[in-house]
Amino acid sequence: MSRVLWTPTSERAEASTMAAFERYLAETRDLKFDDYNQMWEWSVTDLDAFWAAIWDFFNIRASVPYEQILATRTMPGAKWCPGAMLNYADNILYHAETRPNDPALISYSETSGRKELSWHDLRAQVASVAHHLKGMGVTKGDRVVAVLPNTEAALIAFLATASLGAAWSLCAPDMGHVAILDRFKQIAPKVFISQDGYTHMGKTVDRRDVLAQITGQLPSVAQFVTLPIVGDLPAGHVAWDSLLHEDVAFASTQVPFDQPLWIVYSSGTTGNPKPIVHGHGGIVLEAAKQSLHHDLTHRDRFCWLTSSGWIMWNAQWMALGQGATVCLYDGAPNHPDMLALWRFAAEEKLTYLGAGAAFFAGCLKAGITPREAVDLSHLRSLGSTGSPLSADAYDWIYRDVKADVWLAPISGGTDLAGAFVLGHPAMPVRAGEMQCRALGNAVRAFDPFGKELIGEVGELVCTEPLPSMPLFFWGDDDGSRLFESYYDTYTGIWRHGDWISIDESGTSVIYGRSDATINRKGLRLGSAEIYQAVEGLDAVLDSLVVDLEFLGRDSFMPLFVVPAQGAAVDDALKDKINTAIRNTVSARFIPNEIIEVSEIPRTLSGKKLEVPVKKLLLGGDPASVVNRDSMANPDSFDFFIAYAAARASI
Repeated sequence: MSRVLWTPTSERAEASTMAAFERYLAETRDLKFDDYNQMWEWSVTDLDAFWAAIWDFFNIRASVPYEQILATRTMPGAKWCPGAMLNYADNILYHAETRPNDPALISYSETSGRKELSWHDLRAQVASVAHHLKGMGVTKGDRVVAVLPNTEAALIAFLATASLGAAWSLCAPDMGHVAILDRFKQIAPKVFISQDGYTHMGKTVDRRDVLAQITGQLPSVAQFVTLPIVGDLPAGHVAWDSLLHEDVAFASTQVPFDQPLWIVYSSGTTGNPKPIVHGHGGIVLEAAKQSLHHDLTHRDRFCWLTSSGWIMWNAQWMALGQGATVCLYDGAPNHPDMLALWRFAAEEKLTYLGAGAAFFAGCLKAGITPREAVDLSHLRSLGSTGSPLSADAYDWIYRDVKADVWLAPISGGTDLAGAFVLGHPAMPVRAGEMQCRALGNAVRAFDPFGKELIGEVGELVCTEPLPSMPLFFWGDDDGSRLFESYYDTYTGIWRHGDWISIDESGTSVIYGRSDATINRKGLRLGSAEIYQAVEGLDAVLDSLVVDLEFLGRDSFMPLFVVPAQGAAVDDALKDKINTAIRNTVSARFIPNEIIEVSEIPRTLSGKKLEVPVKKLLLGGDPASVVNRDSMANPDSFDFFIAYAAARASI
């Protein structure tokens, strides 16, 4: 085991929501456990009893109760809580009844400054926007999409959409128009909401031309709603602010447990982004359960540094569901310097701050000492995710941020809108490790043959269904794409695509992606989207990209390019490639290095050998990472062997 960096006091452990849940189980179910691992084993074995206890402990709001918890215990195809009727929005906005004047939301935006919304005002604005959406023809099952930053407008529009039983989908404003269209065209939205520009690092970014390209290619949209920042309201568009002030009572549409709530996107290595559909009930249950592991209550002031294109945008509302004040930060955390977010934490008296591991690594490298620069006396908890957090970053936090803070990194994914491994407020924190497996999540490490590994690195799998697993992929009528994404490696078992080791105590370490998905600061993208941008250039014949994310290392993404005849991978072409990626995908996915190669290694069936190249560049044995007999061009691999050797010597 690694070094212990923090141990909770008995007072903190006993005051946690996890301890309250344990007492609840003892008092109402006569369930007592010797330790957390025993409790976890119960939670992943007796799924009906565990999830029923979560439902009751959190008093899930439903107009009609469920007939049974788990009607079908299979993967894929699990059937949760048949008969139940509820609405996600009810399980957020009920706090307006008891705490109408308390702050629900604080939003800081580099574009529009600081805003604060009480629970009463949040519910009133949600009701007003829902009224107007209904007037635009939005009904149960329709799709409302948006290109908005992480501000109050996105939350209000989302809750209004959910309250009608329609499905929500959101993209970040810095995404390219091709990437946005690749997502939204698949789901045929009825209403499109956007902001025409924003301020980033002191500079105004005008998005009007990009949005015009997007809106012109979405024929299903009946109404465009715009929040004008840099220009006038386009003809035929409705102004966002005009939707906020209708004096109507909030009323939700009651929907089945598995009614689509939102559509999020996680890309594989081929084809369009996967439009993942999660349901109202599954997200309500998963968020409630996960709040135990984050130790969240209505007394918290919670912030997770996230773009609106990351699943953490969706996940942050678990804190709102527990009545916490959620503080949104829409700005560059390194502008004007790396203390910007820490100043926000001090000014807003945050009790919980989360961010991508890359943010903490950046603070470490910048040499800042937040504990000396700002007042973090209210800060009790820190979260991290998106990529593995190194032991050095753990040390920096306890040395330079706060000695008495609970650091609880998590790892999960867009696919289940939750975490597999995460924190426990009554356990010690060890350098580089995550404290435990999530309750209800049957997480294990498997070798290639489906054997469980203890203390060794293997594939992260989940052997039992979860209520927040995807209902389906939009447009995947026969379920084949869903099956191929998660279930085609181990029959009836979810394979997530991460490397993990789990020791006998249940603590774990994530070692990065086991597949070819690109993971840049927590935002995942399929290589196909990068190929679409790069290979659309006349001067590029072929390409291959890999993300060399691995524990203890910075993410490094090289792009290998085969130039067209007569072209060369010179600075001019590199600039064109970077511009194409920036404009059609996102600046986040500009490669660290562009390397000219004569050919891309491929299988006999023509597939690019992304995973073998990635394994090789992460230190794999050239003789074992690929079978050259299965390659169409085995000699092409020699360049990558030489490149890997050169990288290893750096």
